[in-house]
Amino acid sequence: MATSLFRIIKYGFQNFFRNGWLSTTTIAIMVLTLFVVHSLVVFSFITTTALTVLTNKIDVSVYFKVNAPEDEVLAVKSAVEKLAEVKSVEYVSREEALADFRSKHATDDTIGKALAELDDNPLGASINVKAKDPREYAAIAAYLNNNMLSEVIEKVNYAQNEVVIERLIKIADTAEKSGLAVAIVLIAIAFLVSFNTIRLAIYSNREEIGIMRLVGASNSFIRGPYLVEGIMYGLIAAVLSLGIAAPAISFASPYVNVFIPEVNISKYFVGNFWRLFGIQALVGVGLGIISSAFAVRRYLNK
Repeated sequence: MATSLFRIIKYGFQNFFRNGWLSTTTIAIMVLTLFVVHSLVVFSFITTTALTVLTNKIDVSVYFKVNAPEDEVLAVKSAVEKLAEVKSVEYVSREEALADFRSKHATDDTIGKALAELDDNPLGASINVKAKDPREYAAIAAYLNNNMLSEVIEKVNYAQNEVVIERLIKIADTAEKSGLAVAIVLIAIAFLVSFNTIRLAIYSNREEIGIMRLVGASNSFIRGPYLVEGIMYGLIAAVLSLGIAAPAISFASPYVNVFIPEVNISKYFVGNFWRLFGIQALVGVGLGIISSAFAVRRYLNK
């Protein structure tokens, strides 16, 4: 068993180096294939991060009446926090609201004089509610607009943000569906191209396969070296693909960062290097093995 395995590996290496140009062509095709896969992974990271950033900037603000008792306001806050749709709730007291208002209008003397003449704080408390999913804001707003809460709540600003939230949901859905469709199409094309290239390499050895069949070699023994070749194609292509991706990402990172400051693809690449290599190697080796198995199958079934 060990001897057969050693021979299979040995013949796989021999075939790889003997068919130098075909091996080079096959690896080049697979490098492009894996680069496409890598680009899709990075693109998914960019779109997911960008949508997360946009989502985090959207919330529903609830403004309470000036005369609403603080304990009732905090009770509403506590009730909202318990909703399954809610991610977080930020409480802004009347004093904090006034301090923030003064800070924003510090250079406006008219507003400053008007506030100085007031005997009482004219601003009410508020809470800013963030949902776990943008689709849940409508349910949260419906809960807050309940008649039972109308005695303490002055206004819920969901109506002002509704259009923005709906557009964000559509963008997220479109990006997810489009990304999946593009990934499937590109990977299918890449598989067909790689398969045909590997089949061409095996075609050059068709006479050798015929001789091995005539002398009684088993199908697994004939197939084995080509599977070893497929593994070599995949591993080498994965290394070269990452070698190409590294400078490309380093070059593109500043430009992406200008449009989306929260996205740093260079940091993502370094932090997830082994994960990305694992994906590349898995796809590359899988593609090589599957393509080799299907390509050699034709000659084994004769």
